[in-house]
Amino acid sequence: MEPRSLIDMTLVSGAIEPSVNAAIAASSDNNANNNAVPAQAVKRKKAMTSLYLKYFQTASDGKTRSCKFCKQSYSIATATGNLGRHLNNRHPGYDQIGAEVGPNTTIANAASGRSQSHTHSISKPQSPIQAKPQIDLDLVNWFLLKFLINACLPFSTLEDECFINSYKFLDPTAKIWPRKQAETVMLQVFQTMQEDIRALLQNVSSKISLTLDFWTSCEELLYMSVTSHWIDDTWHMHKVLLDICHIAYPCSGPKILYALTQVISSFDLDARIVSCTTNNSQQAGHACQLLMEQMDSQKRPLFYIPCGAHALKMILEGGLVHLKPILSKIREFVIEMNSNCDVLEDFKQMVALYQEGPLKFPIDTSATWNGDFTMLNLVRKAPNAVDNTMKKHEETIPGCSLTLSPSEYSAINILHQFLDQFYKTTTNLCTTKVRTVGLVLFFIDHIVELITSCRDECCQDWFKTLADDMCDRARGFTGQVYNGFTFMCAILDPMIKRELVPDVLNSDKNLEEARGYYVREYTKNNHFMVIPSNGFVGAHESGCSSGIENTDAVSFAEEIARKRRRSSISLTKDELSQYLAEPPAPMTTDALDWWRANSARFPRLSIMARDLLAVQSTSVEPDELFTSRGEDLLKRRYCLPFADVRPILCVNSWMQSGYRFRLGSAEIDFDRLVEVGVGRRG
Repeated sequence: MEPRSLIDMTLVSGAIEPSVNAAIAASSDNNANNNAVPAQAVKRKKAMTSLYLKYFQTASDGKTRSCKFCKQSYSIATATGNLGRHLNNRHPGYDQIGAEVGPNTTIANAASGRSQSHTHSISKPQSPIQAKPQIDLDLVNWFLLKFLINACLPFSTLEDECFINSYKFLDPTAKIWPRKQAETVMLQVFQTMQEDIRALLQNVSSKISLTLDFWTSCEELLYMSVTSHWIDDTWHMHKVLLDICHIAYPCSGPKILYALTQVISSFDLDARIVSCTTNNSQQAGHACQLLMEQMDSQKRPLFYIPCGAHALKMILEGGLVHLKPILSKIREFVIEMNSNCDVLEDFKQMVALYQEGPLKFPIDTSATWNGDFTMLNLVRKAPNAVDNTMKKHEETIPGCSLTLSPSEYSAINILHQFLDQFYKTTTNLCTTKVRTVGLVLFFIDHIVELITSCRDECCQDWFKTLADDMCDRARGFTGQVYNGFTFMCAILDPMIKRELVPDVLNSDKNLEEARGYYVREYTKNNHFMVIPSNGFVGAHESGCSSGIENTDAVSFAEEIARKRRRSSISLTKDELSQYLAEPPAPMTTDALDWWRANSARFPRLSIMARDLLAVQSTSVEPDELFTSRGEDLLKRRYCLPFADVRPILCVNSWMQSGYRFRLGSAEIDFDRLVEVGVGRRG
């Protein structure tokens, strides 16, 4: 739907003032010539822009209007926004004169007259005074709304005295939207954009996968976000947040299921979802199991995928238990160093003296996996610089002994070498564009082998205990995720196929299950030869009738049709066999690019690949779990009150994904608003 040039303000239930409408109209001026505007909207536009029209004289023929200051003529159809820009650019200060402007009046004369009337004591001639450019407060309110969305700030910010005074400092007449008005506008924007998402999903032809994420706010309320993922016909992955739901205390599987089914039904996805990936919590897993049972009863298969990133984080937490006290010491030192120039300068000198490093500053001190490994890496790369700087500045943090003991250095060296492979794995997951199920299982399998190998080689008892705990956590995940469905998803990654699938998963039983699913779901709707009940194809439609009823002819046609059907099914099976018979693609291959280039070779199998490669191996972006980005996201979510969580976080996500900021039938183009605002200020 193309946005209209003006907004039907009844959608906002009278919450927006006419001056605000003018700002929205200005942002839509560029669409005025391409969209038919209803008569009622035209009347509103004239009423809203009469501030400009009073400075223009309409010709007697009604076809043009001219500026009262300079006589420049414009067509009667010229957008009032352009007239406003003419006044700002050619006649700054026009709005200080008043409505009555004579034919010979000029801005300079009027301003000069006012200045002279107030400067009788000054003998020196005064130059004409230009009016100070005015701030367009309507546009300010729209940008203020966008600021709250981008920063994920609550609407109570609009009631903060310091915040209000900051705007009054810019202009004493500043009038910020009241909180209730801003909330009403925001709710309408949320509803409009969610309806756009709903309409978008109706045109998706492939299967859709869901991911669930959970977090708790400052009010100790639990929320669940539901996100959809799919691959389009051009083999591009899409991701869009559907909704955010509050899960009432105490959280349980049935409560999560109820909220999830409400979202699925509201977007009409019941027949199109193929999988659901969660954060591995017991309640979320229970909800997915209940949903699978519901779908099975309706003959709609649905599959549950535990999150590989959460599983890897849980394994890493087991590996860092022994290092927690040591990491706390190092982090205390680095935080002080990042904030104290003297300590930092001493440390850099020590690094240069001992020729250690290289290091990147400032050093990450976030309480995440990346931050923890950075602490280990710092001591590993610059042990002398760390030790000497710690000793020199130990008294900087009273009551805390920062110096590391020989046994602590030994533990750091052992675990740094061991955890380095984990760091490379998480870095790869965070930077990989398409994290297929096969790729994540490949990495998890590598981690399990690494833990087992290092456990057998190390003679330290504490390390063996630590490795056993990590192995138990890894096996708990693989026990959930290894099944026939994940095998299907894994082998459709051209880099993985059967060669790199974990041995426990790579069974003939799973392969046959994959073949059965493929034939059942992706070959039954093929375009086979249709045999009419009267005999040969086309005889009835052409109007030709031989008058001969020959049952042998009908049987012969049916025999041909059966052969065609058997041949087609055989060909579909051969597509899978041919695909698996070819060697895997290099590990640098983009799975979607590969299928885009090879879909013509595997026309039926590629449809299955498009559906199953959209199945998410992680419920969140890995960098939200392993890097400081997760801390930033948590802080933004944490501070929002109940009434603001849903509209602000949803609209924020949609805007970041590139969807249009819309209210009613009009698009709010913030880039255009900037141009209008600059033009109005001259």
